[in-house]
Amino acid sequence: MKTRIIGAVVAVIIAAVGAFLLISYVRGADARAAEGAELTEVYIVQETIPRGTAGETVKDFVKLDTLPERNVAADNVTNLDDLAGLVSDADILSGEQLQSARFVNPLELAAQGDVPVPEGMQEVTITLPVNRVVGGKVTAGSEVGMVTTFERPGLADPPQTQFAFHDVLVTNVQRGTSATADNAGEPETAQQLMVTVALTTHQVERWVWAAEGYERGVDVGVWLTLENAATDNGGSSPVSGSTFYE
Repeated sequence: MKTRIIGAVVAVIIAAVGAFLLISYVRGADARAAEGAELTEVYIVQETIPRGTAGETVKDFVKLDTLPERNVAADNVTNLDDLAGLVSDADILSGEQLQSARFVNPLELAAQGDVPVPEGMQEVTITLPVNRVVGGKVTAGSEVGMVTTFERPGLADPPQTQFAFHDVLVTNVQRGTSATADNAGEPETAQQLMVTVALTTHQVERWVWAAEGYERGVDVGVWLTLENAATDNGGSSPVSGSTFYE
C-alpha cells in the first residue's frame, strides 16, 4: 500500500515538473521568436464594436498594444482621426486589430438597406413634396438641415425663415403620391417623399411642431437641405420681409 502511495506521489511530481518545463519552453520560444523583431503599435478591439458605430466613438472600444511588425494587418488604423465621418460596416469582435477596411461612408451602409439609429435617438417621419427635399437627392444615410418659415400667432411680427436643425441623419426615404385638387377643382397628384430621421427627444418635439404646421397648410413652411462634411453652417439668422435685403 505504501509503495502505491509513494508511486502516485512521484507520478504527480513528475507530471507537474513536465508541465512547468513545457510552459517554460513555450515562453522561451515566444521570446526567441520575438527577439530581434521590430514591434509596431496597433489598436486592438477590447469590446465588440457594433455595426454602424461612428468612427468618432471607436476610441471607447479599443486600446493601443504592440505586435511584431510581420503580424500587423496591412490596413491597420494608425490614427483614429482617420475614421471621422465613417461607420463600421459589420460587428468588429474583441481581439481583432482595428482595420480601415472595416469602415465605410454612411451612404455605403445605407445602400445595404440599413442605417442604424444612433444610441439615445429615435426615428420620426415627415412627408414633403420632392421640390422641398432637394429634388429627391436626399437618401438614407444623408445628413440634412431643416429650414422653417413660421408666424407667431397673435403677434404682429412678420413671418420669419431660419434654420431649425443641422446635421440630421436620414435613416429611410420612401416615395409616394398625394391626391389634391387644382384651382378648377380637378384632381391631380403630386409626388411626395416620406423622410425618416433620427433625433433626440426634444428635437422630435420641435420637428413634429414644424411638420404639424406644414401639414395644416398654415403658419409653418418646411424645406430640407442636403449637407455634407464641408458644409459651413455659420452665418444663420432669421429672415423676414424687413431683413430680406440685409
